[in-house]
Amino acid sequence: MTAREPAPIFCIVEFVPGSILHKEQTFVPGLPVVQNGPPGTFVTFPGGRRVPLPTDQIVLAEGGDGAGRVGFGGMRFEGVEEGLLVFHRVRELFPEHELSPERGRRMTLEPEMVAAVFMEGRLAWGRPIGVRSSRHR
Repeated sequence: MTAREPAPIFCIVEFVPGSILHKEQTFVPGLPVVQNGPPGTFVTFPGGRRVPLPTDQIVLAEGGDGAGRVGFGGMRFEGVEEGLLVFHRVRELFPEHELSPERGRRMTLEPEMVAAVFMEGRLAWGRPIGVRSSRHR
């Protein structure tokens, strides 16, 4: 994020053990680029599957304890639809000119990828893993 005050954590996703978070390096072009968005953030699972996450929504990223954990400032967990965990973007954390017009409004994750989802500090879905689930509530 920038020097702005960090956004509060609205939704936390604890990924399954063995997951690893990755963030692409910031690319600085020679000419100004408008609405390119921030570098990509991904979670990689055992077996090599790599899933993108909405970087502009991330206000917490932890990778210790053998599993990825991400806090989103403007995403809301809606529940399970057609066998997938569904999250909707409910507010932006950056000004429009800093965001990609291609950004997704909806994020889906397979339940097998996620250990637990917390909304505003309360368990909304799944089974938390270890001690970390009690932090940031």
